Parts: sequence; C-alpha cells; structure tokens
Amino acid sequence: MKAQQGVAFRIFSEEELQQATHRFDEQQVIGHGGHGKVYKGVLKAEVEVAVKRCMTIDEQQKKEFGKEMLILSQINHKNIVKILGCCLEVEVPMLVYEFIPNGTLFDLIHGNHGRHISLDAHLRIACESVEALAYLHSCVSPPILHGPEREKSLSMRFLYAMKENKLDDILDDQIKNNDNMEYLKDIAELVRQCLEMSGVNRPSMKKVADKLERLRQVMQHPWAHENSAELDNLLGVGELSMSRVSSAVTTENFSIAKKAAMGLESGR
Repeated sequence: MKAQQGVAFRIFSEEELQQATHRFDEQQVIGHGGHGKVYKGVLKAEVEVAVKRCMTIDEQQKKEFGKEMLILSQINHKNIVKILGCCLEVEVPMLVYEFIPNGTLFDLIHGNHGRHISLDAHLRIACESVEALAYLHSCVSPPILHGPEREKSLSMRFLYAMKENKLDDILDDQIKNNDNMEYLKDIAELVRQCLEMSGVNRPSMKKVADKLERLRQVMQHPWAHENSAELDNLLGVGELSMSRVSSAVTTENFSIAKKAAMGLESGR
C-alpha cells in the first residue's frame, strides 16, 4: 500500500507501540474518546504517530474489524487523517494513524488561543470538511457515513432557531455583522437542507461543497454586495430560500430516534 512519511500500512507489534508511547504514559495522551484514549508516539524511524487504544469492544465489533481496516486503508484524501496500520497482538486491536501536530478543528475554533477566526476561514474549514465527507460518501466502497449521537442536540437547536427566525441567537458573535448576515443566512439554509429527514430531499455532499465554494468566492469579491443579480446567479439562490424553513420542522415534538434512523437509510 501507499507509504506515508516512509511508513507503509502494516501490522505493528505490541512492544513496538509500547516503546513508541513510553509504555502508554499518560503524558503522551493527546485525545480521549468514549471507548479509550489516543496517544502520541514516535517510531524508531523518528516518525510521529497517533495510537488509538480502545478499552472495550464486543464480539461483533471484533468481527467487523478486518472489514473496517480494509475500508480505512483505501482512504487517501488531504483532509482525512491516514491510517498507517494496526496492532492485533492485544485483545482489543490498536489503530495507528499519522500524527497531526497542529491540534484539532475544535481547538482552533473554540480554543483559548486569543486569535480571531474570520468568516472566510470558517467557510474554508466548512468547504474542506464537506469535500472530505463527499469523498467518504462517494469514493470509498462501501461508503463511510458519519453521524455521532452528540451532534443530534446541536441539529435540533439549529432547526428550532431556523423555524423561530432566531438564527441570530445562535451565530458566533465574532463572525456575524450587518455586512455578512445575508451570506450567513444562505449558509444556514444550506445546512437546513442537509438536515432534511428524507435523504431524497438532502443535497449530496458534492453539491454542498460546490455551493460553499461558490459562496466563498463571491464573498472574496468587493462587488458582491452591489451586484445582487450576479450574486444570485453565482449562488443559485433559487435553491436557497429562507421561506422554505418550515418544511424542515413541521412540529416541535418529532422523534429523534426516527430522524436518526431515516438519516442512516440514505446518507449523502
């Protein structure tokens, strides 16, 4: 398989990962999850890696492990962390990924680093994230769908704000102002379309990526505010209408479980 920083996808020994992570020293922990921790490690070839060490796994997950490794090893996208290999010598297999030194997007957007993240930077992040999702949905066989449980409450809050015309209440104060509110409304409408319960009504991630990129290009031109007709043409504004918000939520008491189940039926 394709090498990454001189390391091909392979099977690592437990001792090799023990040495790389200083015997899984707590000082090496760079991330936590519901089922384990992620450690920073350094292989003998001075290659930095991230080792995902899960603590629990059931029998069904073990059976699916090989299939998942095959799928993950296919991934080759600039915005998706590459998997370098795994360790099978332990009861719960460990995964080895390339190490990303600059932290996570969450750290960048929400961290206490004192930096202001502009709307253009937010939009670039969104564009590249959606491009990565489009790749997972369309270029990997079988497709990889993503929808963590913790995102459901955020989706519900967003849909409620859209329905009640309270979008301004949930927007980041650092990026909202009178000059860009129309852009933010267009972005919000696109998000609403992505949260449609029926997969038939949701745009593909490729279409979402295209729309976000067009919007970003328009925002970078000083004439965008003045030439509304050309702006509408570039954005395909006929497809982005705030008047369609009511179709996303017909009642406040809809079932989260049903929404999740229908969303998995046809991921886009």
